[in-house]
Amino acid sequence: MSSDRVYIFDTTLRDGEQVPGCQLNTVEKIQVAKALELLGVDIIEAGFPISSPGDFNSVVEISKAVTWPTVCALSRAVEKDIDMAAEALKYAKRGRIHTGIGTSDSHIRYKFNSTREEVLERAVRAVKYAKKYVEDVEFYAEDAGRTDNEYLARVVEAVIKAGATVVNIPDTTGYCLPEEFGAKIKYLMEHVDGIHKAIISTHCHNDLGMATANTMAGLLNGARQCEVTINGIGERAGNTALEEIAMILKAHHGIPLETNINTKRIYPTSRLVSSLMNMPVQPNKAIVGKNAFAHSSGIHQDGVLKNAQTYEIIDPKDVGIDANSIVLTARSGRAALKYRLEVNGVKMDEEKLDEVYERFLRLADSKKEIHDDDILMLAGADRAAARHIKVDWLQATSGIGIKPVASIGLDIAGEKFEAAATGNGPVDAAINALRQIIRKQLTINEFTIQGVTKGSDDCCKVHMQVEHEGHVYYGFGASTDIVTASIEAYVDCINKTV
Repeated sequence: MSSDRVYIFDTTLRDGEQVPGCQLNTVEKIQVAKALELLGVDIIEAGFPISSPGDFNSVVEISKAVTWPTVCALSRAVEKDIDMAAEALKYAKRGRIHTGIGTSDSHIRYKFNSTREEVLERAVRAVKYAKKYVEDVEFYAEDAGRTDNEYLARVVEAVIKAGATVVNIPDTTGYCLPEEFGAKIKYLMEHVDGIHKAIISTHCHNDLGMATANTMAGLLNGARQCEVTINGIGERAGNTALEEIAMILKAHHGIPLETNINTKRIYPTSRLVSSLMNMPVQPNKAIVGKNAFAHSSGIHQDGVLKNAQTYEIIDPKDVGIDANSIVLTARSGRAALKYRLEVNGVKMDEEKLDEVYERFLRLADSKKEIHDDDILMLAGADRAAARHIKVDWLQATSGIGIKPVASIGLDIAGEKFEAAATGNGPVDAAINALRQIIRKQLTINEFTIQGVTKGSDDCCKVHMQVEHEGHVYYGFGASTDIVTASIEAYVDCINKTV
């Protein structure tokens, strides 16, 4: 192993997909996996096979779909988990089993009702069992961030002797300070016998906003793998963002570390994941946010015009942002649409392209210019095509001094229904009309509207969370009309309850 090579372990499809409302089907997961391969990711954590048949199948299909990245399957330190992970990886060209157990006193006492010695024995047993299936075994010491360093070193040394090729040191709760986490990695490098027989990995969460800083501290103190996600998505406040680590190492020439990431694929991959997972990227997000390379201050604008490096430490083109990108209009042809889709990481056959092109023309008639976020929204719209309940038509009226009223027509498994209702506003009226047909008690817990671009003709995205019979469902809708987008999101939720 080269001492300056950092291996990028992407867990967008495992840890990232655990975010409520971000679940993908197998086809979508394969699309993301292929984008990660083009990006240059070394290891793709494809899922947790024993957790569900869907996760198991995703690991199987991703193993078939990608060529050179290692495909990794997660498991607990349980033989049945490891058996299932190995079975899911049977088609992988390079497979890795990622097994482990909590090592902090909190996990040992309250999660396992166990002792340090018993947990150490379980860790060694799990690694040895996994080695029967694959040569490449990664061990994770869950909550290592809050684990006593001396005990953690004992566990790391024992699992390396048992055959672990990679040892993951997660800051599971995002609690560590960068100096503290760096010192933990340094302690392991200096006190674990045989530490250089394995790669030490970081897996940092962002609960206190320090995931990237902690990951960098780990790398600077000897870790040579980092576990990351696209856009920093993940449970709670998220994980370390792949794009941040890749660009920190690229921008800081004094750091003698390098990755295999093709940074020009960062932005398209970010857009693809955001679109498929229906998870907007905050405008001020580092590297991939809408405002990451925007300058509004007059002083900043003047400086950038004179020399971009005055305020820009990264060339936007280095992350795949093309300032001269083609703007699509109603006069653009299929070739231009296909090109912009491919720039954003979306490839599709001619039949599907024809369907998207028809939606594109309808949208282009109502907007002067079509932007990348618009076409990603269009590309994702086909997911609603085969659903049980569809909106045939919708009309809403509101204004100053008049009562908002809405009428709606639904197609439910081929049968037509119509209803009308009033409400506190056009969206409320439309939902009330829909509820007259669909008599399910859905409680709306969250309702978020986000503009895709800018302007009064903007496309908007609506994200909705509803509760039905004790279960939570997430819906998504997009349109140039807020009422339509809201109803699409609500119907999306209803379809998921069927």
